[in-house]
Amino acid sequence: MSVKILAVGDICGEPGLDFLGKKLRDFRKEQGIDFVVVNGENANVVGITPRQADAIFRAGADVVTLGNHTWTRTELRPYLEERRKILRPANYGPQCPGRGIGVYHAPFGDVCVLNLLGRFTLDNNTDNPFVIADGYMAEIQEKIILVDFHAEGTSEKRAMGFMLDGKVSAVWGTHTHVQTSDACVLPNGTGYITDLGMTGPVQSVLGIDPEQSIGKFMGDPPRRYESAKGPVKLEGCLFEIDPETGKCLSAEALRLL
Repeated sequence: MSVKILAVGDICGEPGLDFLGKKLRDFRKEQGIDFVVVNGENANVVGITPRQADAIFRAGADVVTLGNHTWTRTELRPYLEERRKILRPANYGPQCPGRGIGVYHAPFGDVCVLNLLGRFTLDNNTDNPFVIADGYMAEIQEKIILVDFHAEGTSEKRAMGFMLDGKVSAVWGTHTHVQTSDACVLPNGTGYITDLGMTGPVQSVLGIDPEQSIGKFMGDPPRRYESAKGPVKLEGCLFEIDPETGKCLSAEALRLL
């Protein structure tokens, strides 16, 4: 019997957070979803607070992953140490609070989740995510292994997918907030999508008010990002996985409005 794993794209501001709270738990029940990973990187528009992380868990997430804005909110640092179910990228330095990989118990067996951060154009002082991921493969014992690769470059994400093909159950990309059309099962049995998309305002520029984003490109003085108004969507990918082998049987991009 297969299990269903849902990966949800970056939560964008309070609109995305509210929509997740309204939609996720019912959708999970209706679809018989067994495990949910949500990227909470932008729940505070930039970064995430402990309150917002708690709201994501209440909405029905089993694990929350992060990315390049992990350290934006300093109050998150002790929270990362206290809560095992929130992950920051594993290729940050070992002196950083929290963890980048975790094993979680589920009714169908244990699930290993790995969070990684890309280096192309993100200008972060991190270790090489490919070397880190490859090193973990020799250590992980669980059959079901899920990887959230928070990265800018589509080539970097595709390369990670193929490097881990046959070694993990699913690899998905986050960060760019635009859902890609390449959800698939790679040749050796790993589910893959280059980017999940986002959970936030539909009529926006990556969740941000369009006029503000246009102003930035026109040269306006910097100011705090503001979430766009109006209808909201939830985007992600649903993976069906064989718990005995860890192989992915299907991968389907989804969008809830």
